[in-house]
This record gives sequence, C-alpha cells and structure tokens, in this order.
Amino acid sequence: MKYVIFVLSVFFAFAANASEYFLKLKGEPVQGALIIGQTNPQAEVYLDDNRMAMTEDGYFIFGFGRFDDKDKVLAIKHQGQTYKTTVPVMAREFPTERIDGLPANKVNPPAERLARIAKESAQVKQARAVWSEQKAFLESFVWPAEGRVSGVYGSRRILNGEPKRPHYGMDIANVTGSTVIAPASGVVTMAVNDHYYTGGTIIIDHGYGLNTTYLHLSQVNVSEGQVLEQGQKIGEIGATGRATGPHLDWRLNIGTSLRLDPQLIIPPK
Repeated sequence: MKYVIFVLSVFFAFAANASEYFLKLKGEPVQGALIIGQTNPQAEVYLDDNRMAMTEDGYFIFGFGRFDDKDKVLAIKHQGQTYKTTVPVMAREFPTERIDGLPANKVNPPAERLARIAKESAQVKQARAVWSEQKAFLESFVWPAEGRVSGVYGSRRILNGEPKRPHYGMDIANVTGSTVIAPASGVVTMAVNDHYYTGGTIIIDHGYGLNTTYLHLSQVNVSEGQVLEQGQKIGEIGATGRATGPHLDWRLNIGTSLRLDPQLIIPPK
C-alpha cells in the first residue's frame, strides 16, 4: 500500500478565475487512510455536513476508519455557492493474528485492576483530545524506528485463543533499547512509564487533531509539553505492558476516536 496523491478539481465556466475553485486531496482513499486536503482558504469546507477546521493556507484533514464502508461528501462553500464532490472509500483485506503466551491477567484483567485501566484510558483520551494549530501534519513522516514489521493495522487479534478487537497500530520489532524517534515534529501531550496495557507510552500532537502514539517503550526520554523536531529521539523499544517481545506499537489518530493506519503515511522499505 502506498501513499498517493489524487486531485479533484472543481472548475466552473462562469468563474472569473477558475483556480479559486479547486480541491486537492493527498492520500489513498482506503480504510485506515489519512487524507490531507487543500482548497481556497477563503472557502468553508464541510465533511458530511460537519464544518472542517482549516489552516490559513487552506489545508484540512480527515480519514477513513477501519470499518468505514460509506463514501464521504465534501462540500466547498465559496462566494455564495456550494460545490460538492464524493470521496469513495475502498475496502481492504485484513489478516488474522494469533498471539499466545500472554499473561492471563493482561488478556482478561482482574477486577482490582479495572479502576486503574479506566483511569489510564481517560488520560490517553485527554492527551489525544489536545487541539493546536501547528502544521506538522503537513510534513513527510519518516519511520519512527528501525526493525521488522511484526504487526499491522486492522488485523483481527486472537489473544491466548480469545477473539479480541482489531489491532490499531503498526508493530516494529527490534531489540530492547533500539532508538525510537519522532517521525514528524510536534508537541508531547503524554509521557508515562508504566501504563497497565501499554507500559512506556508517549503521545505527540502534530496539529489540527492529528496525533501519534508510541507503546511498550523500555525508556521514555521526553516529557509532557516538550517541543520536538522530526528525527529527535523520544524513547527506546521495549516489551513493557501487554507484550510478548520487544517492539514498538505505533499508532495514528485524528482526535480521540478515529484510528488510522500509520504505515500508509511513511515510505515503504
């Protein structure tokens, strides 16, 4: 799967300057994809009737979730006119992944751990809800770590023989202590060492709702509020939390709930 550019151009015969009425979309319109759009910064953009936030130069973002199967409608309102186009979503085939050997209390946590898990989930949600107007989401993302891809976004997971919800990250396996870097610039909104499921965990805000998460780290080398440059070391690969071996579980979100595929925004290896 590669990250591609497709262009939807909206031109009108009566327009004095046809270039005022354009829509460019970068991304591959498949389940799990991040789409970056650009249009006239003087226009208003609506996605399925919801107004989108835009940068001062007309950029905005949206995405397709793991189970999305309906096309999205983009509407551009400009100079009293409304222009609409449909962005179709293509379905993907997702593999089934079986993981055995996990501690039983990590697959089905005991009752005395539920309050801790709920508290940590609320912390993650708060960190992913951070909104900023930085434009790091426009950078060309790089791999956050070297290693073998050992798990993919969207896979159906069976843990110790029990079906669980799909995996929403990209796993990169390497030895404990391998360097993890920021794949794009941003601001740290979470940096903790010992979450129950995810162990060492970092969340980075890249602007306009886009955020990335780094799980199972053996070392966390940044702090909340820290401003990062692309390529800066943020931690080290580990096997903390619910993990059978050392790897980085890397995730991509818009806001708190739209989970996307990070492998679609980096170059293939």
